[in-house]
Amino acid sequence: MRPMSVTFRDFAGAVMANDQGRAAAVLAELLNLNADQSSAAATYFFGQMSAGGPAFMGKAMGLRTAVESGSTDATRSLLGECFGLTGEAAETAVTKLTAK
Repeated sequence: MRPMSVTFRDFAGAVMANDQGRAAAVLAELLNLNADQSSAAATYFFGQMSAGGPAFMGKAMGLRTAVESGSTDATRSLLGECFGLTGEAAETAVTKLTAK
Protein backbone atom coordinates (compact mmCIF):
# COMPACT_ATOMS: atom_id res chain seq x y z
CA MET A 1 0.00 0.00 0.00
CA ARG A 2 1.36 3.38 -1.04
CA PRO A 3 1.64 6.01 1.71
CA MET A 4 -0.67 8.95 1.31
CA SER A 5 1.05 12.04 0.06
CA VAL A 6 0.37 15.55 1.26
CA THR A 7 -1.66 18.12 -0.64
CA PHE A 8 -1.94 21.89 -0.68
CA ARG A 9 -4.89 21.38 1.68
CA ASP A 10 -2.34 20.09 4.22
CA PHE A 11 -0.25 23.20 3.60
CA ALA A 12 -3.31 25.43 4.10
CA GLY A 13 -4.08 23.63 7.36
CA ALA A 14 -0.56 24.26 8.61
CA VAL A 15 -0.85 27.92 7.62
CA MET A 16 -4.20 28.30 9.37
CA ALA A 17 -2.68 26.69 12.50
CA ASN A 18 0.27 29.09 12.20
CA ASP A 19 2.57 26.05 12.15
CA GLN A 20 5.47 27.19 10.03
CA GLY A 21 7.47 24.01 10.66
CA ARG A 22 4.66 21.78 9.40
CA ALA A 23 4.09 24.13 6.45
CA ALA A 24 7.77 23.78 5.51
CA ALA A 25 7.58 19.98 5.79
CA VAL A 26 4.54 19.89 3.52
CA LEU A 27 6.24 22.18 0.98
CA ALA A 28 9.31 19.94 1.01
CA GLU A 29 7.18 17.06 -0.22
CA LEU A 30 4.84 19.01 -2.48
CA LEU A 31 7.56 20.92 -4.29
CA ASN A 32 10.48 18.49 -3.94
CA LEU A 33 12.55 21.00 -1.95
CA ASN A 34 15.30 20.34 0.55
CA ALA A 35 14.84 21.37 4.19
CA ASP A 36 16.54 24.76 3.80
CA GLN A 37 14.57 25.61 0.66
CA SER A 38 11.23 24.55 2.13
CA SER A 39 11.87 26.43 5.37
CA ALA A 40 12.74 29.60 3.45
CA ALA A 41 9.68 29.13 1.22
CA ALA A 42 7.38 28.77 4.22
CA THR A 43 8.90 31.81 5.91
CA TYR A 44 8.47 33.83 2.71
CA PHE A 45 4.84 32.68 2.35
CA PHE A 46 3.98 33.64 5.93
CA GLY A 47 5.57 37.06 5.44
CA GLN A 48 3.73 37.67 2.18
CA MET A 49 0.46 36.51 3.71
CA SER A 50 0.85 38.95 6.60
CA ALA A 51 1.76 41.84 4.33
CA GLY A 52 -0.63 41.13 1.46
CA GLY A 53 -3.76 39.87 3.20
CA PRO A 54 -6.68 38.72 1.04
CA ALA A 55 -5.09 39.95 -2.20
CA PHE A 56 -2.08 37.73 -1.58
CA MET A 57 -4.25 34.74 -0.73
CA GLY A 58 -6.07 35.18 -4.04
CA LYS A 59 -2.74 35.10 -5.81
CA ALA A 60 -1.67 31.99 -3.88
CA MET A 61 -4.90 30.22 -4.81
CA GLY A 62 -4.16 31.06 -8.45
CA LEU A 63 -1.27 28.61 -8.35
CA ARG A 64 -3.67 25.71 -8.82
CA THR A 65 -5.16 27.32 -11.91
CA ALA A 66 -1.70 27.93 -13.34
CA VAL A 67 -0.66 24.33 -12.77
CA GLU A 68 -3.90 22.92 -14.19
CA SER A 69 -3.65 25.14 -17.27
CA GLY A 70 -0.20 23.73 -18.01
CA SER A 71 1.41 27.17 -18.02
CA THR A 72 4.90 26.61 -16.67
CA ASP A 73 5.67 30.34 -16.95
CA ALA A 74 2.66 31.30 -14.82
CA THR A 75 3.44 28.50 -12.36
CA ARG A 76 7.07 29.60 -12.05
CA SER A 77 6.01 33.22 -11.59
CA LEU A 78 3.53 32.39 -8.83
CA LEU A 79 6.04 30.15 -7.07
CA GLY A 80 8.35 33.14 -6.97
CA GLU A 81 5.68 35.58 -5.82
CA CYS A 82 4.16 33.29 -3.19
CA PHE A 83 7.14 31.29 -1.95
CA GLY A 84 10.18 33.30 -3.03
CA LEU A 85 11.41 30.43 -5.20
CA THR A 86 13.92 31.25 -7.91
CA GLY A 87 16.51 29.43 -9.97
CA GLU A 88 16.97 25.71 -9.40
CA ALA A 89 14.44 25.55 -6.56
CA ALA A 90 11.76 27.10 -8.78
CA GLU A 91 12.55 24.71 -11.63
CA THR A 92 12.45 21.72 -9.29
CA ALA A 93 9.07 22.85 -7.94
CA VAL A 94 7.63 23.45 -11.43
CA THR A 95 8.77 20.00 -12.51
CA LYS A 96 7.19 18.37 -9.45
CA LEU A 97 3.89 20.23 -9.83
CA THR A 98 3.53 19.65 -13.55
CA ALA A 99 4.39 15.93 -13.29
CA LYS A 100 1.09 15.18 -11.55
